[in-house]
Amino acid sequence: MVEGGIAPVNKTEFTELFRTIWKTPYILRLAMTAGIGGLLFGYDTAVISGALLYLRDDFKSVDKHTWLQELIVSTSIAAAIIGAAIGAWMNDSLGRKKAILTADVLFFVGSLVMAVAPFPSIVVIGRILVGLGVGMTSMTSPLYISETSPARIRGALISMNGFLLTFGQFLSYLINLGFTKVPGTWRWMLGVAGIPPIIQFVLMLLLPESPRWLYKQGKVKQATEILGKIYPIDEVGKELEQLKASIEAAEADEASIGNNFFTKFRSAMKNIEVRRALYAGVAVQVVQQFVGINSVMYYGASIMQLAGFASKAVALALSLVTTGLNAVGSIISMLFMDRQGRRRMMIVSLVFIIIGLVVLSAVFYQSSQHAPGINNYDSSHFGNNSTCTAYISAPDTSRWNCMTCLKQKCGFCASKGDKFQPGSCLANEKAIGNMCTQQHRVWYDEGCPSKLGMFAVLLLGFYIIVYSLGMGTGPWIVNAEIYPLKYRGFGGGVAAMSNWTANLIVSMNFLSLTEALGTWGTFLLFAGFSFLGLIAIYFLVPETKGVPLEEIEKVLRKGFRPWPFERKEKAQNIDGVSA
Repeated sequence: MVEGGIAPVNKTEFTELFRTIWKTPYILRLAMTAGIGGLLFGYDTAVISGALLYLRDDFKSVDKHTWLQELIVSTSIAAAIIGAAIGAWMNDSLGRKKAILTADVLFFVGSLVMAVAPFPSIVVIGRILVGLGVGMTSMTSPLYISETSPARIRGALISMNGFLLTFGQFLSYLINLGFTKVPGTWRWMLGVAGIPPIIQFVLMLLLPESPRWLYKQGKVKQATEILGKIYPIDEVGKELEQLKASIEAAEADEASIGNNFFTKFRSAMKNIEVRRALYAGVAVQVVQQFVGINSVMYYGASIMQLAGFASKAVALALSLVTTGLNAVGSIISMLFMDRQGRRRMMIVSLVFIIIGLVVLSAVFYQSSQHAPGINNYDSSHFGNNSTCTAYISAPDTSRWNCMTCLKQKCGFCASKGDKFQPGSCLANEKAIGNMCTQQHRVWYDEGCPSKLGMFAVLLLGFYIIVYSLGMGTGPWIVNAEIYPLKYRGFGGGVAAMSNWTANLIVSMNFLSLTEALGTWGTFLLFAGFSFLGLIAIYFLVPETKGVPLEEIEKVLRKGFRPWPFERKEKAQNIDGVSA
């Protein structure tokens, strides 16, 4: 998972879920309608991976400028950070329902703008609008579901929202693949995202506001009516009392720690338990992004081309498989996270992530060193003025190969019949690429032919699986459990913002890193970050599975020390006096 997580849910909770929604299907209607936001979140963050391949075909400026590709990808993430802040304000001031409806409008308008965009700059504007919607729905959908769900099945319903997010990512690759042969390709890929928000908008108009928000606004009668549709009649009074107590406690917390970010931050920094909890919570969120997972999600199809698969359809199909593994891994994680513990699963996950990234780096390095050579005669006689300018002006081309050619912003036309034999180094122009394919040869302008290409895909699949088992869900669960109750909202918000910011840094620099360091160097850099992350988590993050909040606070107060650095507790006699 990327900017969200699937909470671990036990078998009893799922059994209770099916029993409850069978008796009260209205609950499922509330959760599924809000869950469309999770689907949109996943779709709109991942769809750009495939669309980017075809944007490069239609706009020469996008193809020629790496920074423009990174801008198209990362602007939605930057906008999501702002959208999350707007969503938090709207949730409190205007209500959860209005926040979801506003996000739907942003999703629809943004999708429409991208679908009809005549220039790359208009695509960027559409991405900003969609990003604002992503940020708002990331804050609001889980909140609406949690406040309209009975406590006994709340975890299961929220986990369903997380699964819909992952499914949305998978669906985006599936739809991308479906539109590869349709005129307009990327316009359809980006425009289709405008359909779900219309459905959610209409359904949300027929649904009520969150009972908690209504009660807080003094609309007790309306809140009671909604609770009556969710709970059995004999439980409504008890739920109203709990709702009242919860709101009063929240107001008391605001009075003690402040009601704005800066006062809460100062209060948190003065409290040693909260400060150490923030170190741990922020660390796991930053590490989650710096292992490089969203480079695969946002640039998956481009990575497949870098691995040697020139066909866009093949690159998208392979990306679909690896993204599907993320969904599978997330489900498996739900089964093991509660049994094995959050800390252990994250550490094991990181160990295998590092192994996967190091081997993946080695594969890309070997591919670059053994790329097909350049046929000098064929390069010089391919056609009028078609030879790569850098190749012509180079004093010595005897050591040139396909990778050298591509680094000079040129294209490689593989040898006819055997793409692993020396080919032509040509100017990277669409017309010349078409001439190459007309000769029944393969045109490469991103990666080179490689006998290790399929092995690289398998390693990417391994990397995604081991990521989703621990680092995909673990950080979100730790942040839901590690903070003292009155700081939980603030701590979770700071950690989520750290996640978005780290995500933005990775997404806006990935392609530039591959140009500067090579694909192998970039993955090796991610392995280095993962190793540092492993050290940080080992020393900063205690286990939170099944540990009472009071015990977590006690561990943080003393300072968490892992094996073999843990403190020896003094023996206590029966009266509690040191022996």
